[in-house]
Amino acid sequence: MNSAVFYRRCIFLCLVFVAGLSALSVRLIYLHVVKADEVAKQSIKSSKSVVLLANRGCIVDCNNQLIARNIPRARMAFDKLMLRNTGIAALSLANKELRETPEWYLWDQDERNRKVEARAAQLKNELYADDIITQNIEHVIYTFARPLGMTTAELRQRMKLDREGQDYVVIKPDLSEDDAENLLQLARDYSISPSVVLEEWQKRWYKMPNMAAAIMGYVGEDENDPERIVKGRAGIENKMNDELSGKNGQIITHKNKYRPLDLAKPGKVTPPRHGLNVQLTLDMGMQRVVEEELDAGLKEFSATKGTIILMNPKSGAIMAMASRPTYNLNTRENITKNGLDYATQAIYEPGSTFKIISTAGAMDQGLIEPDTVFDCRPYRNGSVKLVKDYKTFGDLSVQQILAKSSNVGSYKIALELGTDLFFNYLRAFGFGAKTNILMAGESAGVVSNTGNPTDFSRISYGYHVSVTPLQVACAYSAIANGGLLMEPQLLKSVTANDGTKTHTFKQKKVRRVIKAETALKMREALATVVDVKGTARLAKVEGFSVAGKTGTTIKIHPKGGYYDGQNGRDKRYTVSFAGMMSAENPEFVCVVVIDDPKMPDAEEGTPTANPGGGSVAAPIFSKVASRIANLMGMKPSPQKMPTPENDEAQLAEKSDQ
Repeated sequence: MNSAVFYRRCIFLCLVFVAGLSALSVRLIYLHVVKADEVAKQSIKSSKSVVLLANRGCIVDCNNQLIARNIPRARMAFDKLMLRNTGIAALSLANKELRETPEWYLWDQDERNRKVEARAAQLKNELYADDIITQNIEHVIYTFARPLGMTTAELRQRMKLDREGQDYVVIKPDLSEDDAENLLQLARDYSISPSVVLEEWQKRWYKMPNMAAAIMGYVGEDENDPERIVKGRAGIENKMNDELSGKNGQIITHKNKYRPLDLAKPGKVTPPRHGLNVQLTLDMGMQRVVEEELDAGLKEFSATKGTIILMNPKSGAIMAMASRPTYNLNTRENITKNGLDYATQAIYEPGSTFKIISTAGAMDQGLIEPDTVFDCRPYRNGSVKLVKDYKTFGDLSVQQILAKSSNVGSYKIALELGTDLFFNYLRAFGFGAKTNILMAGESAGVVSNTGNPTDFSRISYGYHVSVTPLQVACAYSAIANGGLLMEPQLLKSVTANDGTKTHTFKQKKVRRVIKAETALKMREALATVVDVKGTARLAKVEGFSVAGKTGTTIKIHPKGGYYDGQNGRDKRYTVSFAGMMSAENPEFVCVVVIDDPKMPDAEEGTPTANPGGGSVAAPIFSKVASRIANLMGMKPSPQKMPTPENDEAQLAEKSDQ
């Protein structure tokens, strides 16, 4: 064995053992380096660097279920210089000619090589150089068209060589490793391999591309980087890019006068450093539930926008979060149109889900108790515009104010608390500020103390204030966990390829909002909302106690005012339900927000009801909560329900509007 062959094999073995090399990397290096004898004998540069790509880290859920990983791919191109090389073209044509003779299959490989080289020399004497090149290009077209899934006309058009500024003509930008290997072998068989360039790259692949798209984000090449390094562009891919990204390695090979790759002088091998793996708090089983139920709810109520958020109130972990509209992570089709994350970026007036602010604040200050009674008849306080409900109430306790969703009662409780304390609690619950979830573009919402008494009255029951669904989930989690505002968490840990944890993310307490005693009283009060006397009776889950609050607001018109049925504007709503289960010791908080729902057509002779949080969002919550309880193995906690009061139960829904 001569020294050149010995060193070739040594380098190949080194490459094989470089940690993490994909099968495609090894094949491409083998065919382009170890089998480099077939490359034309000409010198272009003194050395060449072969990039060894680093793998981008995987993303997994809390149970280590795969969400995203890299898969090896290849780009196929033709080298314009090699296609115009007379020597290579002559070898290719000689191969084609001799392959069609019966003797070809009787010769061994060495004999074939000798015959091809001899015939190539004859062709260079028989034909003009331009004719050899032209005939060879046609040969290449007919050889590769069908394997590439193209017609000869399509490939001929793609292979135009007169484009200036391009050394290569890209033919197929995305090939699997098997297809790449087959094309390389075809090129070698027909002595075309010096003209074929196969560049390895890595494609980001998402196992469940239609789930949690806004959270995952996507990757793309950095066009301003000369190496065009792939970086995260949105979501977790962007926020954790430094951890997920690896560092490419390389092998430097030297050339001499006769061979482009003279492996008798092996170069330095620098192995790639692969990216770290990121584990999320998401549970993809639960994510599937919220995605399916959100889609089903939007379809049932003819809506296109909305979200469902599932949060662990004790830790702040986001267990699942789905938004619509959305896009496919693998194809990224319509990403510009559907890229808004409704859960963290959309703002809306929350309506009656906001009534927890005045109630919890006043209760926390010792100003009211759950059984404190207020006169809830229509009320005007000085210059404030009249505050009223869907029907005239008389005296209602605080619990009844929540259960029947009385605007008058909520406003009177806010007056007990006072403007300054009210806004202190509002901000303590996290409204008007970003939650600091690890996602780009989060909205802080819009909270403004204008000093206008009428504005204050409206804010007390969820108008003249804009929030995100995630802010609502965090606020209700504070009631669920005993009064602590938690920072929402998407990250659980970061691990190396060998499974070693390099970082574990801990829960973050933002502040105490209310006393634990107040939180317990609030859960008891919110549980009455899910009674048959409350606005959220359809949120009930068989065998479990549920606490929560409905919300229904008329949508703001982009030109000012509301879609309130006036001035030719049809009524349009944003409806929601924020709930927790079980009420005594909540395992999760679930917020459902549906934008612009339409009620199904009523039976003939029956008026169509307006959509509301109780009729649209509450039943969606019930379906989600039932399935999540099953996944979590929650034990039933039956709650005795009071005797129905049918008349009030049918009317209570309107109180939110």
